[in-house]
Amino acid sequence: MSLLSRLFGGNKPADAAPEFETYEGMRIYPEPQREGSGYRLCARIEQDVDGETHEHLIIRADTFSSTDDAINASIAKAKQVIDEQGERLFS
Repeated sequence: MSLLSRLFGGNKPADAAPEFETYEGMRIYPEPQREGSGYRLCARIEQDVDGETHEHLIIRADTFSSTDDAINASIAKAKQVIDEQGERLFS
């Protein structure tokens, strides 16, 4: 994302995204990004290790017409990544 987009609010996460969901000891924050008239799949995965929060961001090209669909797909994709990579996400 360009500096100007960040400064002027481009690709902000959708407002209706739930706080987080816990899966395999990690927190999944679905953060679909507004993309034209739809929403791009995006999620943040966090895990606390030795008092430090580690974070991994997932952004995919998939777009959805509704926020709910984008949130559900973001959570499902994050779970798939956690199942495939586990704690290697943060190394």
